[in-house]
Amino acid sequence: MLNVPQFKNKIIIPTLKAVDLYSESAANLLLGTAIQESRLTYLQQIGGGPALSLFQIEPATLDDIYLRYLHQESKKELLGRVQQFTTAQDVRDQVIGNIPFAVAIARVRYLMVPEALPAYDDVEGLARYWKKHYNTSRGSGTVQGFIENYKYHVLGVRRDRI
Repeated sequence: MLNVPQFKNKIIIPTLKAVDLYSESAANLLLGTAIQESRLTYLQQIGGGPALSLFQIEPATLDDIYLRYLHQESKKELLGRVQQFTTAQDVRDQVIGNIPFAVAIARVRYLMVPEALPAYDDVEGLARYWKKHYNTSRGSGTVQGFIENYKYHVLGVRRDRI
């Protein structure tokens, strides 16, 4: 597992600032998402599934974000900011091996949601937002699992106290 404070402070926050989408709520939501989705460990879904990156983004979702949403005329400037993290490689390869690009894509995924982000310190709100808008009702993740993982890995609460 990557070091959680370093991942947030050295990767998530600078990336969000570079794409002009930083807020403490967004940073905490992305941190919780990566912890819940991949335990900040896996770059490809275990068991042969299609999900990619620390954020476990499915290829169809990546295509929707990158090829449809970001290529809208009104998103041209945002596309340019996201593309600063890419090379000429296929974006599916980029989302696996280029962690800042994966952060930017995951943040844009949440940006596509019209509902405002929860408060940065509302762990339950972050968990519900993740479940509703990222993992969805079809996903196997749970709000309680997100809360427990966030409290343990981010806040340092012992598992027997959660």
